[in-house]
This record gives sequence, structure tokens and C-alpha cells, in this order.
Amino acid sequence: MIPLKDNIPSSRTPVVTVGLIAANVLVYLNQAMLSPQAAVQFIREYGLTPLEISGGDLSIPHPVPLYATVFTSMFVHGGLFHVGGNMLYLWIFGDNVEDRMGRLKFLVFYLLSGLGAASAQIWANPASKIPMIGASGAISGVLGAYLFLFPHARVLTLIPLGFFSRVMEIPATVVLGFWIIVQVLNGVMTLGAQVGGVAWLAHVGGFIAGLVMVIPFAGRRGRPLRGVPLL
Repeated sequence: MIPLKDNIPSSRTPVVTVGLIAANVLVYLNQAMLSPQAAVQFIREYGLTPLEISGGDLSIPHPVPLYATVFTSMFVHGGLFHVGGNMLYLWIFGDNVEDRMGRLKFLVFYLLSGLGAASAQIWANPASKIPMIGASGAISGVLGAYLFLFPHARVLTLIPLGFFSRVMEIPATVVLGFWIIVQVLNGVMTLGAQVGGVAWLAHVGGFIAGLVMVIPFAGRRGRPLRGVPLL
């Protein structure tokens, strides 16, 4: 399922959400201009390698302090679809969470969600030498907060059906519920794997971090908001 837009309007311009999207896109454009070898080195330098954090393996020099890679890794992506998919989710769901929390709180919440995601991945696979990159973990926290704050929201969703596709209006609980189930199942199946790919348990960790932090950052649920028509 590919979300296209939700029916919850924002009361103000989502400055932080737009800024985060711009930062991620700019970093990716910089990566795209590098040679293949330099691009790989960029990922090694700014990505988060679990073994380095858990075991202190400093075989790869970093232009930033080692623990800063927890945050720099959130802005590094492995390809166009990687960054594009992440920014789509951030654009659809981030504006409403930012609207409820406020700009500064949302920025802190986003970064802490990414920290929670990184912690989960390090716990799951502390000996991994594969750099973890991408905004997915932080955005997973945003999804957890959105699910808590806007359980009655509806999402216009593209559903691929073989050679065909269909656009449907689906409850956000279904869209995000399906998403987290996929993350958990894949995370369990790849637990301890020493191969590259998606950091599924980082997504789960970010999602849980978002659920845990949402009340301190945004307060309890308010009245259900009147959604706007999607179709």
C-alpha cells in the first residue's frame, strides 16, 4: 500500500517537516554527484555502523564524532526510491504531528525517534559491520505518533494489484497497522542477519519510541478532527 495523502488539514505551514525533507533531498543530491567509490565512502563515514557503537571498532575514520553518526545517518540514503519513499511518508504524516506538537518539540521528537530506531538496530545486531542509513527510523516514530493522535484519520492509498492498481480511501489505522505488522514480521525473520538490506527492527524501534514519547511531546488525544474529502 502506498499512501498518497491524508484527510487531516494542518493549521499552519509545517516548517520543520519541509526543512527536514529539504535537508534529506540536498544530502541525496550531493551523494548523487559523487563517484561510485566516493558515494560508498560517504555512506561509511556518515552512516551508523552497529559494531563501531557497541564494540568501539574505529577502523573507519569519521569526519564527525562517532556517536554523531546516530544523527548524520538519518540524512543519508541509498537510492532515489529510498529517499523518495521516506520523504513521501514524512510529508503525508509529519505535518499533522508537527502541527500538534509545535515546531521545536517536533524536531526534538523526530531526532529522538531516530535515536530509538538506531538503539533497536544496535541491540538486535550489535556485531553488524553494515552501515545503517536513512530517515526511516525517525519517520517510524512520526507514524507511531500519528496513529495515536489521529486514529480516526483516513488515507488515500494506492494499492497495486498485479498489473493493475486501485486508489482507495482507507482508515489510517489499517494503513499504519499493516505497515507495522510488515516491519515486525520481517524484523523477526532477519534477526541477526549479516547481510545488507532494510533495517526492519530499526523501524519497529522508532515506531515504539514514537508511541512512548507522543504524550510528553503532544499531550493526550484531542477531539477527533473533521477531515477533508479525499476524492
